[in-house]
Amino acid sequence: MDEDNCMVDIAKFFLEFTVDESCGKCTPCRIGTKRMYEILEKITNGNGTMEDLDKLERLCYYIKNNSLCGLGQTAPNPVLSTLKFFKDEYIAHVVDKTCPAGVCKALMTYEIIPENCKGCTLCARVCPVGAISGEVKKAHVIDKAKCIKCGACMEKCRFNAIIKK
Repeated sequence: MDEDNCMVDIAKFFLEFTVDESCGKCTPCRIGTKRMYEILEKITNGNGTMEDLDKLERLCYYIKNNSLCGLGQTAPNPVLSTLKFFKDEYIAHVVDKTCPAGVCKALMTYEIIPENCKGCTLCARVCPVGAISGEVKKAHVIDKAKCIKCGACMEKCRFNAIIKK
């Protein structure tokens, strides 16, 4: 793992496994892990709040202390570890509405660097929703409201004029 991995998304990945594997016998594991997953989903979609981070941490400790089996008792560990060591990433998701690693699709944007854009129109032609406009041999622009964040434009650009933020 490196700076290209989103720790919030990693925690969500491990929690998704736990939610699927819960036997359902005890409420803290059965319901609690689902609520934790929902909070992480909310955060990665850009709808999280600072209260959600506090709620998430309290829920982690509750599940850890009240689950009957090892699965439930260890389920919160990825979330607690990432909250402890990568809290700044959670805060970036919640406060700045950005994913520092550029992984969380709902929080990323594509932009065209005008100085690098040669106006070849290739990006506009491959965009499936017509979110890119501009004249030939002039810098193009991405309409962020239309953009579905598929990355097709960035893949086809030969001038490194499109960046993902």
